[in-house]
Amino acid sequence: MSDEKAIKSGPSSPAISHDEHAKHLNGEGSSSDSEHKPYAEHGPGIDHHIPQDDVVQAEPELWWSRTRHVIREPLAEFFGVFILILFGDGVVAQVVLSGGEKGSYQSISWGWGLGVMLGVYTAGISGAHLNPAVTFANCVYRKFPWKKWPGYAVGQVLGAMCAAAVVYGNYKSAIDVYEGGPGIRTVPGYSNHSTAGIFCTYPAAFMTRTGQFFSEFIASTILMFCIYVLQDNGNLGAQNLTPLMLFFVIFGIGACFGWETGYAINLARDFGPRLMSYMLGYGPEVWRAGNYYFWIPMVAPFFGCTFGGWLYDMFIFTGDSPINTPWMGFKRILKPGSGRSKKIESHV
Repeated sequence: MSDEKAIKSGPSSPAISHDEHAKHLNGEGSSSDSEHKPYAEHGPGIDHHIPQDDVVQAEPELWWSRTRHVIREPLAEFFGVFILILFGDGVVAQVVLSGGEKGSYQSISWGWGLGVMLGVYTAGISGAHLNPAVTFANCVYRKFPWKKWPGYAVGQVLGAMCAAAVVYGNYKSAIDVYEGGPGIRTVPGYSNHSTAGIFCTYPAAFMTRTGQFFSEFIASTILMFCIYVLQDNGNLGAQNLTPLMLFFVIFGIGACFGWETGYAINLARDFGPRLMSYMLGYGPEVWRAGNYYFWIPMVAPFFGCTFGGWLYDMFIFTGDSPINTPWMGFKRILKPGSGRSKKIESHV
């Protein structure tokens, strides 16, 4: 932004222009184009444009080069979630197995925040969703291709499973000592020295079914709302600082809303390690615990993230979103052929 433009924006402007159709929100283009094209959000957690998509690979004819080029987005999600769970489950293991001597609840919030931040950097080429519910919300509100959702979700769950297995292997000796002997594996609610909570979330004993669902719902709503806040350059926007800001978002959710259910807010983060813990010998109690709590962190994040995206687009976002179309997007559902040409024209 030039100095002249900053002066014209007035003292009340928070260092940005609120001209929602300005060229700097849409990239380069003619003034007539910017007047008719709504701006769109871009960056980690949103984009479905692969950075350097047209860059020629070093050895493009190799079998693995061709294969990797086709599946690199799910692979990026795999490793992004892998890093996330390594740090997240790793910090929980250290705090639990040391009896609190090597960390505290705040250490857990730090560990999960760092895991998310580094996971976002790892999975930048895929948009770094790291969460099937975030991918789902982007399909609904940000034109992310629906056909990519299954591949992303599978990569995310498998990444979480593999990371949980690595954490288990690293802390197996400590788990044996903490549980009381090799082969003893217990689950919260069935033992006072359980270790299954290292890998996935279990609710506090006093939580009702409604309370469990609402806790995951509100945390997921906050997550998705804040992701869209950070990516909206028509607002302040975080731009290249988005991974760091997501660290603070996750740290804040954990510090303020994590006690009751463990703030899974992510099907992959909870179901993947839960399935792995079942396979490693923790038994069917991983599904029965908390009055069959396991399905709540699988379902509630989809409702929460969808609602969080709706809140932001309904009341703040003025760019390219189905909320900002006739009948708030329902016209596209009731009349699929309507507005098709307009969608092509407004694509950013």
